[in-house]
Amino acid sequence: MKSYQETLDYLFTQLPMYQRVGQAAYKADLSNTLLLCELLNHPERKFKSVHVAGTNGKGSTSHMLASILQEAGYKVGLYTSPHLKDFRERIKINGEMIAQEQVVDFVEQYRNEFEKINLSFFEWTVGLAFTYFEQQKVDIAIIETGLGGRLDSTNVIEPEVAVITNIGMDHVQFLGNTLSAIAKEKAGIIKKNVPIVIGESQEEAEDIFREKAKEENAPIYFADKEIDVLMKTDLQGSYQRKNTKTVLTAIHRLQEKGWEISEENIKQGLLSVVKNTGLLGRWQTLQEKPLVICDTGHNEAGIKEIVNQLKSISYKNLHIVFGVVNDKSIDGVLNLLPSSARYYFCQANIPRSLDVKDLYQQASQKGLKGNLYSSVQEALVAAKNTALMDDLIFVGGSTFVVAEVV
Repeated sequence: MKSYQETLDYLFTQLPMYQRVGQAAYKADLSNTLLLCELLNHPERKFKSVHVAGTNGKGSTSHMLASILQEAGYKVGLYTSPHLKDFRERIKINGEMIAQEQVVDFVEQYRNEFEKINLSFFEWTVGLAFTYFEQQKVDIAIIETGLGGRLDSTNVIEPEVAVITNIGMDHVQFLGNTLSAIAKEKAGIIKKNVPIVIGESQEEAEDIFREKAKEENAPIYFADKEIDVLMKTDLQGSYQRKNTKTVLTAIHRLQEKGWEISEENIKQGLLSVVKNTGLLGRWQTLQEKPLVICDTGHNEAGIKEIVNQLKSISYKNLHIVFGVVNDKSIDGVLNLLPSSARYYFCQANIPRSLDVKDLYQQASQKGLKGNLYSSVQEALVAAKNTALMDDLIFVGGSTFVVAEVV
C-alpha cells in the first residue's frame, strides 16, 4: 500500500499536469476521457450535475452554487481546479475534502489500466471525482471545467443546467486568439434541451451562444439581463456582483426543474460560502495592519477587476507582491498595473513560473518599479518590512503565488 504522499508524487510526476508544466499537458480531444468513463462503468451518468465554464469567476460561481444547495439540505459534490494548498481541495462533498485513503485506493485500483491509455493528470482527477461522487451518492455535483469547454475532460456529463460565466483572453494557445474563437470552445458545453446561463452579455460572444443554444434547443438566459436585485455574499471583491447574478439565474433554473431551494436557502448560502465550501484566495484579507489582501485573478479581465477594487480602498502607499506563469503573454496585464505602486517581483515554486528576472525586465520596460526576490515568502516579508501601518499590500498575479501565502 502506497502512502498518500507517494500517490500524489506519482500523479504529479508520472503524467503531464497542466498546473505545473502548462501546454504539454493539454489534450485536444475527449477520446481518453470516453475510454476512462467506460473503464469506470460510467459514473458520470449516475449523479445529477451543474456544469460551469468561463474565463473568470467559475470557481466563485461553483462554490456559491454548492453553498446554496448545501443550505437547501442536499448532499453536494464540488469539483474545481486548480487547488491552492492541498490536491484534495479539488474534490469535496458538502465542503469536506475527499479522504486521503480514497485517493490512494483509487490510484492503486486503476493504475495499471490507466497507464495503458496514458491519461493526463486532469483526466485521472476527473475519473476520481466522478467515481467518488457516484460512490457517495451525492444529490447533485457542481462540476467546473478545467480549460475551455468543448474538449474539456468534464464535458461528458449531462447536467441539469450549464453555466458560462464570461469570455476573456486566456489560454489563447489552446482556445484561439479571438474572443469569438474562445466563445466557440466554451459554447461546447451547451447540450440538447439543457438550460444554459450566460453570466455576462458580451457582443463578441452573444450570437455564438444564441446560435449554439438554438442548434441544441437549449433555453438560454443572460444573467445580467435577468437579475437586477443585488444579494449580499461573504465573498469580498466587487466582481462577485456579476457572479452572484449568474448564480441566482442558475438557481432559478434548478427551481423550475423541481429542486427545492427557498429564498432563505439562497440568502444563507450566499452569506456562508467560505464556511460551507472552504473557498480560498478570492479577495482574501490575510492581515489587518498593514492591510494584506490576496486574489487569484491572473488574466487581463481578472487584473482589471483587481485594479478597480484597489482604487476603492483608502491607503497611504500601495505595495504589490507579484509573480506570473511563463506560458502566456503578460503584456496586457502589465499595462493595467498602477505605476505608482512599489513592486516586489517573485516566482512561485512550480516549473511553470516565469523566471523573476524576465518578469522584472518586462515590468521595468512598462515603468513599474521595484525589486526582485527569489521566493514569494521573501517578497512578502520584504513588503511587510517596508510597509507603514496604513499602507496596503496586495499579493497576486498568479494562482500559484496566492497558494504560497494563504
